[in-house]
Amino acid sequence: MEKVGVIYWPKGGNVEIVARKIYERFDKANADIFDIQSIAVTDLVNYDCLIFGGSTVGAETWQEVTNNNKWYAFFSELDKVNFKDKEVALFGLGDQILYPNNFVDSLAFIKNEFVKRGAKVIGKWSTEGYTFTGSDAVEKDGFFCGLALDEDQQYNMTDERINKWLDQLKAEINAG
Repeated sequence: MEKVGVIYWPKGGNVEIVARKIYERFDKANADIFDIQSIAVTDLVNYDCLIFGGSTVGAETWQEVTNNNKWYAFFSELDKVNFKDKEVALFGLGDQILYPNNFVDSLAFIKNEFVKRGAKVIGKWSTEGYTFTGSDAVEKDGFFCGLALDEDQQYNMTDERINKWLDQLKAEINAG
């Protein structure tokens, strides 16, 4: 089995809860979990597959260049690591009813940071079963670039979606 790292931000909310659910479904000998402040970017090379998760909290938060923006600080360190062909999977949380025009946009932002560094993004997810009007995370093939979850409107579907996505992801990891 491949060594998997589950990395998420922010702490203390739904993203952390979902990250822990994902982590719990792996053999602990082959998986670790960290928030982005608890792992050095240079330690990411120790993992065969990295699973990153975040929430959509507004474009200004993702693009804001300040010391308070933990994602920006994390991404600014990524050039220290060779991500060429590293397998990266993504999960994102959003609210498709309150923010239908930007549902799980964070997935696209995180994806782009890794793709421009040569990573191989795996774990696309179907848009079926969601109601939204726009998302940067939907690719040309009509799939999300990672697992989309809505803990506000469809919390009762989260466990089933995680299980199906991880089955799919494990097959992709083993095929790679």
